[in-house]
Amino acid sequence: MTMLDRQLQGWRLTTAEILYRLPDHPKLLQSYIWQELDLAPRYPALTRFLEFWERSLDGRLHSVRVAQSGIVAPARVGAGVEFRLN
Repeated sequence: MTMLDRQLQGWRLTTAEILYRLPDHPKLLQSYIWQELDLAPRYPALTRFLEFWERSLDGRLHSVRVAQSGIVAPARVGAGVEFRLN
């Protein structure tokens, strides 16, 4: 399945900010940014990644914040934009 096929089926660019505790300093939080095409609201790719994290990495998860954006979208022109054709 191509990236365009996935986008047409509802997959969107998903960004997750993952906060986790440092293994040697559990009172400190570290941030990790994850980004991938994923399908809301189940987020199968993010779920697999977080399961891998809990299974394989030492840093205990604190929280995950998710945002997503469609890649295929009509172009937007904002105010103050000037196009010149010669």
